[in-house]
Amino acid sequence: MATTMDVTDVEAVVRSDAALLEDDLAEFLDALTAPARAAVSVYDTALRRALYEPVADALGSKVGQQALPPTAGAPGGRAPLRPSMVYWAYRNYRGFPGEPESAADLAVIRRTAVAVRILLKAAVALDDIQDGSDVRYGEPALHATHGTPLALNTGAWLIMSALRHAADPAVVDSLVRSVGSGFTGQAVDMSSRTALTRAELLAAPRATRVDFWESTAALKTGTLFWMPLDAAVAGLRVVEDDRLALDGAMRQLGLASQLFNDLTDFVPEFGGANTHEDFDGLGNRVFLELLDDVPSGSPREDFKPYVLGHPELEGTLLALAEEAVALKRAAKDAVHGVCRSERSAAYFDVTIERKGHLIDRLLATVRQRSGV
Repeated sequence: MATTMDVTDVEAVVRSDAALLEDDLAEFLDALTAPARAAVSVYDTALRRALYEPVADALGSKVGQQALPPTAGAPGGRAPLRPSMVYWAYRNYRGFPGEPESAADLAVIRRTAVAVRILLKAAVALDDIQDGSDVRYGEPALHATHGTPLALNTGAWLIMSALRHAADPAVVDSLVRSVGSGFTGQAVDMSSRTALTRAELLAAPRATRVDFWESTAALKTGTLFWMPLDAAVAGLRVVEDDRLALDGAMRQLGLASQLFNDLTDFVPEFGGANTHEDFDGLGNRVFLELLDDVPSGSPREDFKPYVLGHPELEGTLLALAEEAVALKRAAKDAVHGVCRSERSAAYFDVTIERKGHLIDRLLATVRQRSGV
């Protein structure tokens, strides 16, 4: 890798790439809704209300991970920006500004980044329906504002539109596999809320329950990390060894992220008003660690008092928070191993630490609570 690195320069490139993605997404949305703005017929007006407006709401809100704050005079300084791992792949394998670049590859990456963003927004819309969540990141969920039928239709339309927009056959193939993995993970996750699967999990040994959790998290959450990178490297025709290394790293990041999500149910500093409200479906990893010694004859419908009063709760939280940090660090090390420059490594860190720093903060908080 290169021996010198200007971190300020790297952040400027990250911002410039992120601004380009926002511009491309705005152009996509503008092209979609342009006919509706001149609508005069009842049909056109209905189409605007039933499709174009829900699509605009889905793409323009519920942002999720922390954005880079606006910076006066910086690329895209007019608004918060969300870096994309799609663009990290381009910078890693095709170079930074001032280095030889490929216009054709950049065109593929630009379309891929938009397609990935659309798919992520579709996942949010559908996931909120499946989970019965009326609020997402402090905003009303799409189905809460437009109704479940329109939200379902919007999510399906977004998936179709994203695959069509990607255009490149290798990228489309990658995205199709990602969509399939995501739906598979969702199916298994929802099955854990049924009486039959709950009974089977409770009767299974701890190792089986943990494997169930990891398999589900790798498909459901891991796909959210894996999809952008795999689609990008597919479009860039990256060598198979690097692709496999990145696949493994994204799986680790997915597990780390899901552990973080599970653990925040027990930490008021992170869970806020939702603390202790989201672990009755056996999807929470802490249950999988503590259920082995449920006293014989204990009720198996309401575990909240049992878990919250368990003498090993704090120790388990600490061990799992440490595991989440270790998974994140291992993933970063694996990605750094395929980085072709220090600037590329810095670019990846800026991108991933939008949530990664919260995983570190969670561990520090749990350690403080535990007196470690």
